[in-house]
Amino acid sequence: MEQETFRNSIGTVDDKGKRVWVYPKKPKGRYYRYRKYVSYVLLTIFFVSPFLKIDGNQFLLFNVLERRFNIFGFPFWPQDFYLFVLSMIIGLVFVLLFTVAFGRIFCGWICPQTIFLEMVFRRIEYAIEGDRNAQIKLDKQAWNAEKIRKKGLKWLIFFFISFVFANVFLAYLIGSDQLLVEVKEGPLKHFNTFIALLIFTSVFYFVFAWFREQVCIIACPYGRLQGVLLDNKSIVVAYDYKRGEGEKGRKKFRKGEDRKVLGNGDCIDCFQCVHVCPTNIDIRNGTQLECVNCTACIDACDEVMEKSGMPKGLIRFASEEEITKKEKFKFTARMKGYASVLTILVGILIGLLFLRSDVQANILRLPGQLYQKDGDMISNVYTYKIINKTTQDFDHISFKIVAPKEATIEVVGNQDIALKKQGMASGTLFVKIHQAFITEKKLKLKIEVYSGENRIESTTTTFSGPIVF
Repeated sequence: MEQETFRNSIGTVDDKGKRVWVYPKKPKGRYYRYRKYVSYVLLTIFFVSPFLKIDGNQFLLFNVLERRFNIFGFPFWPQDFYLFVLSMIIGLVFVLLFTVAFGRIFCGWICPQTIFLEMVFRRIEYAIEGDRNAQIKLDKQAWNAEKIRKKGLKWLIFFFISFVFANVFLAYLIGSDQLLVEVKEGPLKHFNTFIALLIFTSVFYFVFAWFREQVCIIACPYGRLQGVLLDNKSIVVAYDYKRGEGEKGRKKFRKGEDRKVLGNGDCIDCFQCVHVCPTNIDIRNGTQLECVNCTACIDACDEVMEKSGMPKGLIRFASEEEITKKEKFKFTARMKGYASVLTILVGILIGLLFLRSDVQANILRLPGQLYQKDGDMISNVYTYKIINKTTQDFDHISFKIVAPKEATIEVVGNQDIALKKQGMASGTLFVKIHQAFITEKKLKLKIEVYSGENRIESTTTTFSGPIVF
């Protein structure tokens, strides 16, 4: 039970409930190098996406206020919200499947919080204040000229980067074109946007200058979720306690001794895996909520093992089954279940995307209006709304009734309807049918929408009138 006491509290809080500030040692090694490559790619995507255009559409746009969304250059209107929701569900199922198979690796390698903190802000901190020991020494010393200069420079750069990140984040919300216009015109003409920019900047600065790893430990629900999803077959960053502990446990390294004869494991209790951890845990205690699978401990341990003349991999990507039973990774029934659901959802999404029309027309009978009778002619009043989801203008919009052919259609007001790119046209129209051709109380109408001679959409509605027997 004493060995499980570490589970009673998180690694960044002491016995008195006060926060323990984390000073992680600067990582180095092959996994850290790979993480930097991944981070460079993702940071490039982050900065480029709101300014990249495909057919005039912003590559990624999440304008919640105006309900405009662009995903990979494809515009999504409120009428397409079901596709957006389905995409989010697919993303969630993919994360669940990935977690069941490979643990919390998303957090350490792809999550924006980790990338911004570890690959941007933390590296600036290393450059200005030095590595772990230098940072601890600097924080303990009095506020002299050196401390004021280093801390002031670091905080100033942190604020500037937070301001840049806030601008890019705002470009995702209001559109890069609109952002550039508002920046050019100044904050006085767009005071609300300027206030929002300051709020985003403050949030970024607070998170990355002070709150830091607490986001992953306290705020993010994903850490709790992994406790439900992980099992003994999941691949995680794991300490091989069979090899590391041996029969008599860990022991400091002494050159020339035979640890196997002595019964000691390969772990030399150097604490490098603890010092390099960004969430201040000891991976040797097993899988923990705070672990984000950043692999910093793997690099640190591999370096120590190499210097000690022992095989690497004491800490590695492995499952509990592999460590205890030497069993290799298998695609379990639970993983197959998630994969099947994911495949079905992706198939449905692809099908719906192919069925999605670039122009959407809705023609509805005017609420509360009955049919009108003029001799033998019966007429209904309709409102139409046509949404253009493309970057192409459509001129000379007209309507044609396909069925029943005896019906006629007449647009109220301006006959020359124009439909601008990513715009909407609406109005009123009449449909007239001779009473002799009304065979149902609610007759189904099929109406086609044309731009000049080109059919751009078709829709259906109902016609109400008296039935002649």
